[in-house]
This record gives sequence, structure tokens and C-alpha cells, in this order.
Amino acid sequence: MAGTERQGGSDVASKPRSVAKRPQLWHVVLINDDYTTMEFVVRTLEEIFDKGPAEAYRIMMEVHTQGRGVCGAYTFEVAETKVAAVHDLAQAEGFPLRAGLEEA
Repeated sequence: MAGTERQGGSDVASKPRSVAKRPQLWHVVLINDDYTTMEFVVRTLEEIFDKGPAEAYRIMMEVHTQGRGVCGAYTFEVAETKVAAVHDLAQAEGFPLRAGLEEA
């Protein structure tokens, strides 16, 4: 079988490596209003966003003094769920507290 020599190399085609991208993150933002109590905002931050008392108070003061405060950065689905949870809890307690999303 002369003449059937292999020329170095492999017969297996290599697959190009795919680079895993991190998912886009979204900020959940609380919006200030004139009716929601500071205590309720702190409780919301502690219950929904798992913030400690000091961090929840800091974010509440940011909402109170600057009109808005970032609660955290999450993937879109998680952020959307947290916004809905804020709205549901606020409505159940009779407060007009609003939350929104913005790109991180």
C-alpha cells in the first residue's frame, strides 16, 4: 500500500469554542412618593431584597432624599419578579410605592 500515507493532522473537525457571556443585569429602582412610610420601605427592602437593617435604611434614605434608590442588580427575570413583589406587597398594605427596572 504504497502511496496511501497520511499527511499529519486529524480527521476530526474541531468545534469552535463558544464563549459564555454573562447575562445582562438590570437595576431594580424604588421611586419616592409622598404617602409610603419609611418603615414600610425598610421592611420591603429587608423582605424582598434580603437587605440588612443598615443597608435597607441607607437605601430608604436615598429614595427619600433623592427621589429614587437602587435596590440591587439582577437578571431580567429575577428583577421583573422583584418589581412585581414590591407592587403586590405595597398594594396589599395600601401604599402607592412603585418600583421599576433600568439597565445596569
